[in-house]
Amino acid sequence: MDYKDYYEILSVSRDASTEDIRKAYRRLARKYHPDVNPNNKEAEERFKEINEAHEVLTDPEKRRKYDQFGRSWQQYQQTGGDPGGFDWSQWYAPGAQGAPGGQRQTYTEYVDLNDLFGEGGFSDFFHNLFGGGGQRGARPSPFARGGRDIEQPVEVSLAEAFDGTVRVLQTGSRRLEVKIPPGVRTGSRVRVAGEGEPSPAGGPAGDLYLVVQVREHPQFRRQGDDLLLRLPVDLYTMVLGGEMTLQTLKGQRLALTIPPETRAGRTFRLRGQGMPKLRTPEEHGDLLVEVYPEIPQELTEKEQELFRQLAELRR
Repeated sequence: MDYKDYYEILSVSRDASTEDIRKAYRRLARKYHPDVNPNNKEAEERFKEINEAHEVLTDPEKRRKYDQFGRSWQQYQQTGGDPGGFDWSQWYAPGAQGAPGGQRQTYTEYVDLNDLFGEGGFSDFFHNLFGGGGQRGARPSPFARGGRDIEQPVEVSLAEAFDGTVRVLQTGSRRLEVKIPPGVRTGSRVRVAGEGEPSPAGGPAGDLYLVVQVREHPQFRRQGDDLLLRLPVDLYTMVLGGEMTLQTLKGQRLALTIPPETRAGRTFRLRGQGMPKLRTPEEHGDLLVEVYPEIPQELTEKEQELFRQLAELRR
C-alpha cells in the first residue's frame, strides 16, 4: 500500500491553516472537476485525490492521526527501512481489513467519491487509516462470492441536506454513525463499506447503502442545486417599488430591491444562495425569488374610495 502525501496533493505546507487548505482545495477542484474535464480519466483520478486530501486535512481528528502517522513513516524511511517492511497494522482503523481486533463500537463512513464515481472513490490508504474497508496483505480469492449489498431508506429534511447531517444506525452490538454530506438529493446513495450481508463463501461482506429521501420544505422548493422561494410583497411596493427583507434556508436575512411596477411572478436571482453542490460543497446554486402581490384586506371606506378614484384614472 502506498503512502499518500495529502499536503503535497493540495500543494500546501504542513502547518497550513484550515482556511488555506480550503482555498487550495477550491482552486484545484475547479481545475480538475469532472464537468470541466469530461471523459478525462487522469483529471478524474486527480479530482478524487484532491477530495480525499480535503476530507482528511479539514477534519481535526483525521488530520491529527494522519500527521502522527506521517511522522512515524518519515522516521522509518530515514532509518533506511524497506517500505514493504513497515508495520501498518498499528495504524489501522478498527474494522479495516487486516486490522487487529475486529470489534467496532463506532464507525463513520462518508458519502464519498464512491457516490460520485462508483466503487473506489477513496483509496485503500484512506480506508485502512480511517475505516471503511480497504485492502491489506493477502486479498480474498477473486472466486470467493461476496456478501449481498443491502439498501436502507433514510429521510432528511431540506435543511439537513443543506448543512449535512449524521444518522446513527444500530447493527447488532455495534453503533454506526453515517455522515450524510451537504448537497444530497433524493436518490443519493451513501455507501457504508462492509456493512451488508456476510459472504457465505469466505469472501468480503457486502455494503450497506443508505438511499436518501429529502422531505419537501414548506417555503423552499428545490430545482437541482437552485432553490425557489415565492415571496409575498405588498401591493404598494409592487407598484411604487421599495425594499423587502427575506430569510434564506440557512437563516441569513437578505434585502431584495423591488423596482417600481414589478409584475406578479417576476423572478429575482440571488447568486450563491442555493444548495451546496454535492461534488464541490464549497460552491452553491442560486436562490430564485418569485414575487407576487398581497392584496390589502379590510379596507376602510376612505381607502376603498381612493381605489375607486385610481380605477377611474386608469380607465
